[in-house]
Amino acid sequence: MQKINGKQQWNVSTLVYMALLVAMNLVLTRVFVIELGAYRISLGSVTTIMAGLWLGPVAGGLCGFSADIIGCFMKGYAINPFITVAAILWGVIPALMKPFFVHKTKKAKTVGICISVIITAILSSLILTTAGLVIILGYNFYAIMPGRLVQFVCLIPIYCVLSCLLYLSPITSMVAGSVSRGESVGSHSLEGR
Repeated sequence: MQKINGKQQWNVSTLVYMALLVAMNLVLTRVFVIELGAYRISLGSVTTIMAGLWLGPVAGGLCGFSADIIGCFMKGYAINPFITVAAILWGVIPALMKPFFVHKTKKAKTVGICISVIITAILSSLILTTAGLVIILGYNFYAIMPGRLVQFVCLIPIYCVLSCLLYLSPITSMVAGSVSRGESVGSHSLEGR
């Protein structure tokens, strides 16, 4: 994203990275997934976390929203507003917490990313997604909560490790570099290409 006249504008690189991350999310949550009724074991949320950390909270939220809506159409599910908001939060909360650790040491960045992932998981996975399963889909809260806690305990360390590895890798500087110097969407300089 670039700042032009004090306003943030997305460039072509930002849109390409968003599309790539949404596509990766769809593959990880709709194809390479283990679905067990109220439980879904997948790594798709990591792509939304990275969209937020790399591209900002708006882009991260949009990636989560797009992936959830497209995924519902792919699988023939009805859109569950609780689960859609939960998908959006995976991209927004880590991005909003980024200013607290972005200019710190590698260890502080790791701790910051892990804390943001844990907070997001509590809000989106344990609270909102569970509420969506109980209120909209009619699952019994007491029947699914123990399994959701086990799912939480198993998946969150994996999300933290993958998010830290990706954020602390050279991919982050590559994404940041191409997004900051890319052409803004709708700019006249694209016409000559």
